[in-house]
Amino acid sequence: MSISNGVIRHPLLSNTVRHGFFTRLGGVSKGEYASLNCGLKTDDNFNCIKENRKRVARVMHVDPLFLWGGLQIHSTKVLCITKENNVLQEADGAVTNDPNIAVSVVTADCAPVLFSSFDGKIVGAAHAGWKGAAFGILEELITKMEELGAKTREITAIVGPCIDGNRYEVKEDMRRQVLEQDFKSHSFFRQINKEHYLFDLGHYCVDRLSRRRVGIVALLGRDTLSNPKYFFSHRRRTLSGGGALGHQISAIACAEG
Repeated sequence: MSISNGVIRHPLLSNTVRHGFFTRLGGVSKGEYASLNCGLKTDDNFNCIKENRKRVARVMHVDPLFLWGGLQIHSTKVLCITKENNVLQEADGAVTNDPNIAVSVVTADCAPVLFSSFDGKIVGAAHAGWKGAAFGILEELITKMEELGAKTREITAIVGPCIDGNRYEVKEDMRRQVLEQDFKSHSFFRQINKEHYLFDLGHYCVDRLSRRRVGIVALLGRDTLSNPKYFFSHRRRTLSGGGALGHQISAIACAEG
């Protein structure tokens, strides 16, 4: 998929819903936060974050007040967002059936996953790091969509830009925690020395969704670590010795009309 005006859209969603895996391009933030930093927990100038999110809302065709985003905590908490509870709160996923609301997540190596029912009337967004994925954030989001009336085999899920499996080095203790939650995850780790492995987060998310019998699942296949022009990356910041960290946003809204 190509990047158009700083946004990546997947053809499996483009004909039914408004959505975008936004890159770091097209905003007003400066320095290490340049330029479309949408991370609510960052130390970026709040007015810049507000303007950046306003620009995202404009692309999504929603009022900026209804671009929902949670305070992410690497949990499995998923909310059903309506106009009545459209407030900032801790969660790592959200669903809605209101076409006036866009739900979003922010990431900087973790996987953003966007969901839609085939008819575009029910949508969701999940923030899936290794912990959230292993503990069940994706399955919980599907459950919430089912509660709104979606059928699992009639859901499309797209795993967006995240750290590539050939670059995501992790330690044995992290691998052990994942295996304790999901013994079927072993094939997504590749040992590189006695204490370190490479973990394929993107394909692991695809596998979890496939095991849940989601109708259509796809991986966008964009690596956040190796593409500083387009993506913020927590691992890149760590490897370079620290500094500020921005977050790109991924958002989805029901079909209009």
